[in-house]
Amino acid sequence: MPYQEVKLYQAGTYVAGNRLLDPGQRTVQARVGRSNTLTSGHRACQGCGEALGARYALDAAMRATDGKLIATNATGCLEVFSTPFPESSWRLPWIHSLFGNAPAVATGVAAALKVQGREDIRVIGQGGDGGTVDIGFACLSGMFERNDDVLYICYDNEAYMNTGVQRSGATPPAARTATTKPLGGSPGTEFGQGKNVPLIAMAHEIPYVATATVAELRDLEYKVERAMRFRGARYLHVFVPCPLGWGSASRDTIRIARLVKETGLFPVFEAEHGEVVGVSKIRRPVPVEEYLKLQRRYAHLFGPQRRDDVIVRLQEIADRNIRRFGLLASAEEGGELPGSATDAADLPQGQPEAAGRTEEESNLMRMLAETHHGAQ
Repeated sequence: MPYQEVKLYQAGTYVAGNRLLDPGQRTVQARVGRSNTLTSGHRACQGCGEALGARYALDAAMRATDGKLIATNATGCLEVFSTPFPESSWRLPWIHSLFGNAPAVATGVAAALKVQGREDIRVIGQGGDGGTVDIGFACLSGMFERNDDVLYICYDNEAYMNTGVQRSGATPPAARTATTKPLGGSPGTEFGQGKNVPLIAMAHEIPYVATATVAELRDLEYKVERAMRFRGARYLHVFVPCPLGWGSASRDTIRIARLVKETGLFPVFEAEHGEVVGVSKIRRPVPVEEYLKLQRRYAHLFGPQRRDDVIVRLQEIADRNIRRFGLLASAEEGGELPGSATDAADLPQGQPEAAGRTEEESNLMRMLAETHHGAQ
């Protein structure tokens, strides 16, 4: 995909960071002129994927529009933790809508700007999966059908987290929530329920649809900036782990977001006018069990009686996604690169494997190693 112009290595290897890159290749967050659109003072939980995703997405949009941006925000975690009355952590024109009408409010803002002849000012609508996939779904579909000039971003933490972790239309099969107990022959959320909004958005054949995770923040920035180059309805679905609702460690937010892609449970792709135009390849396939076992919402699958039958069904979903979107990377595309999709624990001690590296990359690795040892 176009954003993968910088070759980096995953955790557990020597990593080339922003300081080694030309200024034009650095992320928005690594630049002095970043807007800090979602700034300090909010009340998000430690390790909140939604806060991270919203900051990167909105800062990228601010850069793409030269700061000429208005955001509408559905009721939900993002709104509640960022705007406790009378304070706000937002540093852009921002309006709070009801739980279910953020797409309609964003459409109204865009229409008002059009009447005023202000086509230089762009509009973003945003909300969680509850306000997007369920309560606001009719307004969202209407926005798509009319092709309104709005980028709508869904931060998907797969349940109604703000009101007590109830199931939403984005809650995955077998997951435990307050309303889907881990009991009976089909514990947790039933298989076959819910809806895939990125595919529904594609069925509307709108100009741009994409998915992203907070584990690949360069990809997220790229997709937001690319979306702002289009006019008309656009949709971005961002996977944002919730440590509180999922029963995961706050330090594992990025790890979980990386694993959901590497297992194939959450395909990362972009589409234009209903057709997939690019996918973020899986470089090292990981069994779904590695993803599930990090979250207490799936603990009932591993004890007191292990449910291999359910785990196999989840693996089948991942395998289908891999086939459907062509997610496996070939050797030429970077498949089986050194490093791990999880952590450094399963890497051999000493130097990382050098197979497949160019001479330039090997020299860079040696330089980083010498610098590291010299600092010690």
